[in-house]
Amino acid sequence: MAIQQILNKCLTDWKNISHLDFCMVGANDDIYITTCDKRLPSADVLQEFRESTALCKANANLCLYKIQDGSDSPYLLIVWGSGDSVATIGELAVCQILSLLTAYAEKNDKNTFMQNLLLDTYSQVDAFNRAKKLHIATSVRRAVLLVETKQSSDEHALATIRNIFSARSRDFITSIDDTGIIIVRELQSTDDYEDLRHLAFMLVDMLNTEAMTSAWVSYSNIADDLKNLSNAYREARAALEIGKIFYADKNVFGYNRLGIGRLIYQLPVSVCEMFMEEIFQEESLDSIDEETLITIRTFFENNLNLSETSRQLYVHRNTLVYRFEKLQKKFGLDIRTFEDALTFKLTMMVSDYIKYFRQKS
Repeated sequence: MAIQQILNKCLTDWKNISHLDFCMVGANDDIYITTCDKRLPSADVLQEFRESTALCKANANLCLYKIQDGSDSPYLLIVWGSGDSVATIGELAVCQILSLLTAYAEKNDKNTFMQNLLLDTYSQVDAFNRAKKLHIATSVRRAVLLVETKQSSDEHALATIRNIFSARSRDFITSIDDTGIIIVRELQSTDDYEDLRHLAFMLVDMLNTEAMTSAWVSYSNIADDLKNLSNAYREARAALEIGKIFYADKNVFGYNRLGIGRLIYQLPVSVCEMFMEEIFQEESLDSIDEETLITIRTFFENNLNLSETSRQLYVHRNTLVYRFEKLQKKFGLDIRTFEDALTFKLTMMVSDYIKYFRQKS
């Protein structure tokens, strides 16, 4: 919730309790928040009060207060009313407003610090000094989770995630661009990668049910120190990208569980193209129809088990054999054998990588 919304709620609550009206005025005498439509004091009166050394000024109808939050142009608070209690209520309101502004500024400072830390902007010494100043622990275990919704800039997703982690003051939720939401999760000594995986699946489920949006969630290796968080952020980004390329049927990608996809991702595209030409020569995977692709993927998911694949696809075993023999005739690979099945699986993944690279460039 923005600070203006928080302050507006507070002023409204104070009005309901005290039956007084409140107004916060900005540097140019513009109304920041108000509980009424009463006329402001004249510009000369406000300017004279700003230039004076007094922190409070009262007359028969209202009290004026300076809210000195450290900025060059402090806010003014106007409290309309008469009686001995008005001044006291005004002073209490100023104290509460100052506390809220200070807490919000500190939160923003921490958010900016974490963003710059993830981008590896600070030197190691500078990072530790800034963390100490902001009361952020430097030697605790953390991991970075990256959430990307399939609808860009989804405000409902951000609100849902903030609500999920609302009770965890040591976790950070931020974003660096419009591509995703970053969660820097502080871990207990007993937390491991399985706990991170469960958390990622929980986020996917919650976003689906609460925000009505589909999402991918990736997570990094565990960072034992503050200085390793920039590496963890890069790992989470890489896991998300690799997962979307090679494991499109999944929603959760852990950097420690990327398998062959990680190896292919690190290869030059030119090497991948040479591999495809060597295996298929004049042919292409694009020539395979969707029904056959589904058959191949199901066959691989069932560990090359013809009977189980036949059962799941409601297809006769002989029909599968016919399709695979047709595939063998076209590409020279019999995917019923382990070696050719492995080669074909690799070519499918390499093909996905080449397509992704071409679209990206």
